[in-house]
Amino acid sequence: MHTEDTAADAVVFGWDVGGAHVKVSMADGSAAVLDVAQWPCPLWQGLDHLERTIGLVFERWPQARTAGARHAVTMTGEMVDLFGDRAEGVRVIVATLAQRLGARLRFYAGDAGWLAADACAAGWRHVASANWLATARWVSSRVADAVLIDIGSTTTDIIPIVGGRVVARAARDAGRLATGELVYQGAVRTPLCGVAHRIEFAGVTVNVMNEWFATTADVYRLTGELDPLHDVHPSADQGPKTEAASRARLARMIGRDAHEAGLLEWRGFAQRWRALQLREIGVNLARVVAAHPELAAAPLLGAGCGRFLAAALAREEARGYIDFGALAGVPGSCAAWAATCAPSVAVALLAVGDHHAREQGVNREASRAA
Repeated sequence: MHTEDTAADAVVFGWDVGGAHVKVSMADGSAAVLDVAQWPCPLWQGLDHLERTIGLVFERWPQARTAGARHAVTMTGEMVDLFGDRAEGVRVIVATLAQRLGARLRFYAGDAGWLAADACAAGWRHVASANWLATARWVSSRVADAVLIDIGSTTTDIIPIVGGRVVARAARDAGRLATGELVYQGAVRTPLCGVAHRIEFAGVTVNVMNEWFATTADVYRLTGELDPLHDVHPSADQGPKTEAASRARLARMIGRDAHEAGLLEWRGFAQRWRALQLREIGVNLARVVAAHPELAAAPLLGAGCGRFLAAALAREEARGYIDFGALAGVPGSCAAWAATCAPSVAVALLAVGDHHAREQGVNREASRAA
């Protein structure tokens, strides 16, 4: 048995390679989360963005580039339109990571386990967009009954957990969109014309312009809920990410200019957008819970940079609320990053747990042989 495979303090880097961000967590052999970070990575604009981000990961954690470093990866980036289809996306992302991360690299494949890079072409369906399952599997090992709601920059995952088991009705994105377990609503990048087609302003309900004039980041800048550290993508008009510029973009959505109303009116308008997005997520939460009556009063477990909306839903429905960072036992300011980057944390911790399980199995076999 190799010492590097059994060292109790071996570090695992958990990667969540998305279409807009790369999130990486570092956990030690005792399943303690040591550090978490996120980088913007607009993968649809070219593979060079992923290459650059890998370099930034190495700058933050030099040990990640060593031959003995262990890496556990999940992804959703295969969906971007840089690739002809999802199978190509998985192949290209896997090949890019394999070239830079070395031999101790495994890809999370749900029920198919952990795949080496050379097995991912055949097993791409298991690897593609499995990050929600990694998070849910880890959460289900800690909480018996809950609804996991991971609200990120772009999407929302709503995952039912009953009796310590993930009981999602669908495994692939197409099916999850049908069940309500995947909702394309996020707290940063969602264009407002994708939130609602009509909205009330100045006592009149008006049509919304079906243009990419503003995003949910503008809304949550005005409500004060968007952490500037998560506000890393360009605005819709490439302009400043200030309250004043956000007011102008919101006004444009309904054919107005910001000077036509005061600060309080525009903040109230932002609150109406917030309510509409919260309602859309709530409708899908109700669909998921309706399929699992055991979850009628279960707590919501919030993750993602938009988890403030999950907490708001919990308050509206008089449910308990659990923050992913607290559940993971991450101390201090790192807890917020752990919750924001939950799939990367989960995949790292799952890899640590799997390593320990295999180690114990080897020890049992050795004891029997003795």
